[in-house]
Amino acid sequence: MKNILITGASRGIGRSIALKFASEGYRVFLNCHASLSELEHVRHIIEEDYHAACRIVTGDVGNPDDVARMFEQIYHSCGRLDVLINNAGISHIGLLMDMTTEEWQRILNVNLSSVFYCCRAAIPPMITAGSGKIINISSMWGTSGASCEAAYSASKAGVNGLTKALAKELAPSNIQVNAIACGVIDTEMNHQLSPEERKTLEDEIPAGRYGAPEEIARIAWDIAHAPAYMTGQIIGVDGGYL
Repeated sequence: MKNILITGASRGIGRSIALKFASEGYRVFLNCHASLSELEHVRHIIEEDYHAACRIVTGDVGNPDDVARMFEQIYHSCGRLDVLINNAGISHIGLLMDMTTEEWQRILNVNLSSVFYCCRAAIPPMITAGSGKIINISSMWGTSGASCEAAYSASKAGVNGLTKALAKELAPSNIQVNAIACGVIDTEMNHQLSPEERKTLEDEIPAGRYGAPEEIARIAWDIAHAPAYMTGQIIGVDGGYL
């Protein structure tokens, strides 16, 4: 049985990825920090509908102590992860000059430092086994930048840079590292927009619609089972926006 950890798995993209891999027979480790009731619901679906093995490992992935505890629990259940999905992320909309130091640091901790913490914990057993897949959920704003989302854009640009560098570092160990640069996906993160803002943004997308979380889950599945020669790639899934 193969093992996967998805951070930020209580809703949206993380939830869809968890259900996709569970439906294919993976043992799924689910993580979130605050939305525990929603995470329990995801576990219920996995166990009852897919009859797959599932375990919840709660914690703030932006906190290295929490990540260390999470991976201690994971390695108590299995020897290693076959796939790590770094999905946890938060957004912040507002002018940079109005942003507090605490808000800036929180964005970087959750969106970027969490990828470092989780990769650092996942890599050693992958190296021992001589295989592994790391998939980071990034954003098109990490490539182009978004007005009034400077911190979010910077954190995702950092994820892209980390992905490319780590892919080169781990390629000799047969561990592939890739990222998905998501466009506007219909998740709770985008529900904070007003109907007018949603319509304006939708009109800018060549595909004429928002992406579905299930589409990102399908891409994640494909990347996890792609040939080993595919590594260090930032794969855009944005309906033609960029």
